[in-house]
Amino acid sequence: MEEKSSPVTGYPKESKGSAGYGEQNLPNYSRDESENEGVILENVDDLKRRLSGRQIQMVTIGGSIGTALFVSIGSGLTQGGPGSLFIAFIVYSCFLGLVNNCMAEMSVFMPVSGSFVRMGSKWVDEAFGFMLGWNFFLYEAVLIPWEISALNLVLTFWSDNIPLAAVCAACIFLYGVINLFAVKWYGESEFWLSGGKVVLIAMIFSFTFITMVGGNPKHDAYGFRYWREPGAFAEYVTTGSLGRFEGFLAALWKAAFTIVGPEYIAMMSGEAAHPRKNLKRAFKTIYWRFGVFFIGGALACGIVIPYNDKKLIAILAGGGSETGTAASSPYVIAMQNLGIGVLPHVTNALLVTSIFSAGNSYVYCACRTLYSLSLDGHAPQFLRKCTKSGVPIYCFGVTMIFPFLSFLAVGSSSAQVITWLANLTEASQIIDYICMCTIYIFFFRALKVQGIDRNTLPYVGWWQPYCAWAGLAAMIITVGCYGYTTLLPGWWDTERSSPTIPWYLSVQFSTLDGKSSRRLK
Repeated sequence: MEEKSSPVTGYPKESKGSAGYGEQNLPNYSRDESENEGVILENVDDLKRRLSGRQIQMVTIGGSIGTALFVSIGSGLTQGGPGSLFIAFIVYSCFLGLVNNCMAEMSVFMPVSGSFVRMGSKWVDEAFGFMLGWNFFLYEAVLIPWEISALNLVLTFWSDNIPLAAVCAACIFLYGVINLFAVKWYGESEFWLSGGKVVLIAMIFSFTFITMVGGNPKHDAYGFRYWREPGAFAEYVTTGSLGRFEGFLAALWKAAFTIVGPEYIAMMSGEAAHPRKNLKRAFKTIYWRFGVFFIGGALACGIVIPYNDKKLIAILAGGGSETGTAASSPYVIAMQNLGIGVLPHVTNALLVTSIFSAGNSYVYCACRTLYSLSLDGHAPQFLRKCTKSGVPIYCFGVTMIFPFLSFLAVGSSSAQVITWLANLTEASQIIDYICMCTIYIFFFRALKVQGIDRNTLPYVGWWQPYCAWAGLAAMIITVGCYGYTTLLPGWWDTERSSPTIPWYLSVQFSTLDGKSSRRLK
């Protein structure tokens, strides 16, 4: 028997298993006469809308910018060269812009707790939502110890005698304190922590420009010298034109691990004050973030250091104690090459706040994802319990188990632990983007079938549904070709093949959901 849906929301009119998101339990609306948009006053669940517009903007930066932009980007430079790195970041930013275009329209229209995780269940299929939710939860949860391990490594820039266990314990305690209380305090802490990332990016851009025109101890106006010698495009795996193309692919996959964004805005949908206004603004500004932070960062990286820098290659190839620290950052190496003694320490200090901020955002997103899974019946119902201040307390407790994985760094090489965790999550985020585009295609079809004019929506994405199809194809190609080098003779590496694990486990778990897979029409 077909399940009837509300023509406005796409949610079942009577759906006892969907945590109250039937038509009779929709959020209250008032009408903003100046903008002719519905303004959501409060949720039907127990989360509280306490995140202000300025907090949302900074939380988005905090979650999307982490270690990769400042440290790991060096591997993309050595494999692809500055030209390939720059082009790859532009290309992938365009790919992700297509996804953002889809997510913005859906999230602003239906700013519910869990956002795309719950949309997958309601607009596509229950099993699809189950798979998507658990995939995203595991992705975010595993990134928490990844960032703590990265923080340990960054601290070793100053001393090798840093007590790793103490750092892990301190991070876990601080994450717990920040996320245990009302969401507005999380938003406020992230506002200031993310400010450190903005300062770091501004400092790196200033360093790049000033030194390239001769403002350095050597008075060397090197400009774009490294784009000419050794060149803009490096060879990777093979030689010649094919090798340069494979170098571009390596840089593209580094961009895929570095550039993120729309999912973090979407996950704040259920706790954003005035979501129709604040979410719309956040989604619109993400495009210039791609251009300034990520594309600008890739350009700066290729300017300040050649892709064949001996120290950078030695650190990345050796996998020693400096791998993953500020010492392996191409910017820090460039500062040291120019004889600048203070900036590397300032950079490392700001990296500490940057990494801590990213981990803080992952705790928040993982907790809210698990809560949304429980609302849709895809996780135990006891996880729906919230405190009076709107914090899903049991979801928080489950999420805080994952940071303890960071203690693995105490008994083995920190760099190796980071490699394992990073490889485990790299493909998961691309799979999430594939799912977002898929959800939009179903959403667009539902609007068309039910005769709803998209121009009546509070936000209308550009060139739909072509953007959704293009984004879907781009992400499928990206994840489908990822790790192809493991299939080449002499290149097999079990660690590099592990990103498929989250996808495989999610699909397997979805078969154990206990629900019949039924697509809503």
